[in-house]
Amino acid sequence: MVGQGVRRECVLDREVEAVLEVVRRATGPSLGRRSEKVRELVANDFYDFSAVEDAFAGYDACLFCLGVSSVGMKEAEYRRVTVDITMATARAVRRAGVGTFVYVSGAGTDANGRAMWARVKGETENALLGMGFKAAYMFRPGLIVPMAGIRSKTAVYQAVYSALRPVLPLLLRMFPKHITTTEQVGRAMLEVAKRGYPKQVLETADLASF
Repeated sequence: MVGQGVRRECVLDREVEAVLEVVRRATGPSLGRRSEKVRELVANDFYDFSAVEDAFAGYDACLFCLGVSSVGMKEAEYRRVTVDITMATARAVRRAGVGTFVYVSGAGTDANGRAMWARVKGETENALLGMGFKAAYMFRPGLIVPMAGIRSKTAVYQAVYSALRPVLPLLLRMFPKHITTTEQVGRAMLEVAKRGYPKQVLETADLASF
């Protein structure tokens, strides 16, 4: 869902010249893929990008949006997705010369926290910040509401988003520190990638300023 939002903002942004979307399997047409600036790269192994990492050369930033809910997952399984895939991606793009890494984490992330998901996300953030990228930013959004026809693949989440849509403008004004949209996240990721930001860790309230 977040990736769809970021891709849409990349397509709409005149400063973005090219987008490489890394996927597990080829997909059908959508808003982003109808744009000539978007190219799709099918990677068979998300834990080892060595076979395709040459394709990352020449890009300025990696906007990393992959993630899963920890609900019903054991720590080892959650860690394999959250840590292992993220770090495999980061190592590959850094070897290819990509200078900026922007990671979507989550509100409440804390490497020393009690919640399993918060600790794992926090460890991932710390590892990325220590990798030596020219610039690295950690995004910690709260509730992200999909916009512009984007839908969550999780049915329960989508039902909540659909119910909130009529009152979304009011909620955004009332709870700017807790609620954002796919549009705000996408614009913010692009802006920090292009122009930087004073902080490396951005909370939901920071995203509202873009």
